[in-house]
Amino acid sequence: MIRRNQRMRREYLYTKSLEGTERALFEKKRRIRQALEEGKPIPTELRNEEHELRRQIDLEDQERQGAAVPKSFVDNEYATGTIREPKILLTTSRDPSAPLIQFVKELKVVFPNSQRINRGGQVLSAIVESCRSHDITDLILVHEHRGQPDGLVISHLPQGPTAYFGLLNVVTRHDIKDRKTMGKMSEAYPHLILDNFSTKIGERTATILKHLFPVPKPDSKRIITFANRDDYISFRHHVYEKPGGPKSIDLKEVGPRFEMRLYKLTLGTMEQNEAPCEFELRPYINTAKKQRTLGA
Repeated sequence: MIRRNQRMRREYLYTKSLEGTERALFEKKRRIRQALEEGKPIPTELRNEEHELRRQIDLEDQERQGAAVPKSFVDNEYATGTIREPKILLTTSRDPSAPLIQFVKELKVVFPNSQRINRGGQVLSAIVESCRSHDITDLILVHEHRGQPDGLVISHLPQGPTAYFGLLNVVTRHDIKDRKTMGKMSEAYPHLILDNFSTKIGERTATILKHLFPVPKPDSKRIITFANRDDYISFRHHVYEKPGGPKSIDLKEVGPRFEMRLYKLTLGTMEQNEAPCEFELRPYINTAKKQRTLGA
């Protein structure tokens, strides 16, 4: 089992390293093709490679009409996402407080096909290995600071990626005082709204989030929203009814609600400290306020 995991890990990293090379080659051929179609001169930096690139373009045109977009590495990581439903394991940091346990219990209902375990004294490597042997697709770890949930780690199995989020303004169903306006918690598969994930890292984050949920039925009346504003992702959970026909919609918030901020994205599982880092938030550089990591 250990040798098999090591071999799969090497294949994972090798395939990821090829993605950048294939995408750069695709971009060069696209620029050559565009210059030929518009009758413009070949870009200066591509003239030394023009002969070989044009030969490859001619071969592609003979095989198929137009050059295909190179296959993304995400297609390999989530290749089984459309075949089987996600299976999620939820756990906490050691010695969790009562508010953290309550929050994780509500997350268990938010994510379909999920189960919660008490962390106890188990180490991360043992938990991840147990998840792999039981075909768990995603492991979610929730952290806290002085009784307030402040961190969420989502690790896709068996090889990654792992996304690290900070949590802000967490409000659980238990904290909402006006129970009359609050909808009932439904366990139907929800429809997803992913708003403003337009950059490359944003699309990557949206892919990680959407593969936590199975495909819903068309008549499902449960909606989960991930809305990105200034790199803060707002999570909202609603149910709706149509009491007066299709033109009247009664929308009720179910809870919980919180904000997330991505601060790290790695190409391994959460117990692999040496995993390559794909993205890391650097808030203290001079241009940090101008940058938009996830979307416009």
